[in-house]
Amino acid sequence: MAAHAGSEKPRPIDERRAGFARYKQDVKERGKPFYPYAMFHDTVMSLVVVSVIVALACIWKWTSWAPHHDGTHQGLLGPEYTARADPGTDNFVPRPDWYFYFLFYLLRIFKWPESVFLGTVGVPTIALLLLIGVPFYDLRRERRLLRRPLAAVGAVLVVLSMAVLTWKGATASEALASEVIADVPHWISQEKLPPQAQPGAKLFAVAGCTACHTYLGTGSSNLGAPDLTAIGTRNLGIQFQINHLKCPSCVNPGSPMPKFASLGDKRLKQLATFLEASKGKQ
Repeated sequence: MAAHAGSEKPRPIDERRAGFARYKQDVKERGKPFYPYAMFHDTVMSLVVVSVIVALACIWKWTSWAPHHDGTHQGLLGPEYTARADPGTDNFVPRPDWYFYFLFYLLRIFKWPESVFLGTVGVPTIALLLLIGVPFYDLRRERRLLRRPLAAVGAVLVVLSMAVLTWKGATASEALASEVIADVPHWISQEKLPPQAQPGAKLFAVAGCTACHTYLGTGSSNLGAPDLTAIGTRNLGIQFQINHLKCPSCVNPGSPMPKFASLGDKRLKQLATFLEASKGKQ
């Protein structure tokens, strides 16, 4: 019985305790503990980074100053600001900062309404949870990469995936707008749109309407926005459409649709004409 007890394999908790005791002994004999030394170094480095950011912001602000802050004076880090933004623009497609390009491209892969949630929330959240959980499900003391093939291959695949998606997101054409514009000739032929309605069809494609509405299968149905393929069959009238575009919540109380009054009367009339001419597939 004594021999049997002596050959019993140590429990995992005992191995971890022994390893921690060896770590404390090594720290006492050869090194310094994480607290407070490493924390002090991290704090100092964080202060240095923040100080550099503040300094660059001050340089940008005060060297690009012009008498009327009109952006005509080029400073060391560029002008304070350039031309004012046009809220009624129909040729600007917003793009994220470079470090979100991989998520930006995921939206091109998961672009159907049923799978957008998977691409924007599901995949990143699962990956983040797996990363946070590493200290809890990987309890081995072995840290050499050659002895940890699954962890090494997983890390390489993650890095490669993010690199490829970032590159493809950076080099992608003005994705959503260009893809929607390509569908405009199809809309014209399928709906048999008259010439006066065709400028509104292009405006509908580039003004971001398909971010919430669908039209002949193009776009996404979000926030309860209806399909507009046959909106013209309701015979609401051009003036009604203009009023609704200018202030949706004024015409339809509680509507989450944003106002498009900044497009101007001319473009609003083009959109209204297009919507009234949309009678469904002819």
